[in-house]
Amino acid sequence: MGLAWQQGPLATGSAGRFLTEQPLPRRLLYAEPLRRRMRVQFADRWIADSENVVLLHEPGRYPVAYFPLGDIEADIVLAEDRVTEHQDLGDTQWFTIKVAEREASHAAWRHTCLPPYASDLDGRLAFAWRAMDAFYEEDERIVGHAADAYHRIDIRSTARHLIVRAGDSVIADTQHPLALYESGFAPRWYVPREDIDESALEIIETQTFCPYKGICSYYDIGDRKRAAWSYLSAWREVRRVANWVSFEPDKIDVYLDDEQLELEPGQTVIPHGIDRGLDTDEVLGKTPTAGIP
Repeated sequence: MGLAWQQGPLATGSAGRFLTEQPLPRRLLYAEPLRRRMRVQFADRWIADSENVVLLHEPGRYPVAYFPLGDIEADIVLAEDRVTEHQDLGDTQWFTIKVAEREASHAAWRHTCLPPYASDLDGRLAFAWRAMDAFYEEDERIVGHAADAYHRIDIRSTARHLIVRAGDSVIADTQHPLALYESGFAPRWYVPREDIDESALEIIETQTFCPYKGICSYYDIGDRKRAAWSYLSAWREVRRVANWVSFEPDKIDVYLDDEQLELEPGQTVIPHGIDRGLDTDEVLGKTPTAGIP
């Protein structure tokens, strides 16, 4: 969860509510300075380099980074005939990015008729994430989308008793799981391998990636498809759960201190933004389709 996606406070399906006397508008957009140096790479060149990026949080989308025009390489941004209408921000001019012999269409956009209340985005341009080669904060690559400071993960040790069953078979039984608390999601419980009957887990080819945890691998358990998952090489920020296994309570029976868990509403992870996805291409270095449909 971020500020405006999944079940965040500005998302249309927020888990909480603002305690105000008057109802808030259905859609609230929030812009703020990123306060981090951000760079964009395309065709082996840095085409944008800025310490003055503005991050836009829009309901139903991952955060989008807007760069000042003066911090973008000159003569590589070519206006297209394509102009679309943003429901809150007015006319949107689209651009092709061209460097030497390489170009990507529909690869950037700028709001050209902003209402007065959205002046923070005036004179700024955003790049389609999947059309660029890479985005960086300082010298570290950022994958998935611009980092959302409102997305948080905490991992806690616990002595609670967790059992996973498939019919009469015990798949996992542990008294020291790890609880992973992630903004906007119900707790997820991770089990060490030594407390699992690994012969019951059948790894499948499907993988996804999380911009905050890394590449996720999945397991079938008998006829229960994708009933478990694991971050085999979890990113360093969440390394405590690396190679541990979590089980999906709507696909297999999971009991915590003798109480059966259920999948809570709004927990299914979905892409939020037309130019992003939850596949592994960006992490593994594969080349996605440039631009936005």
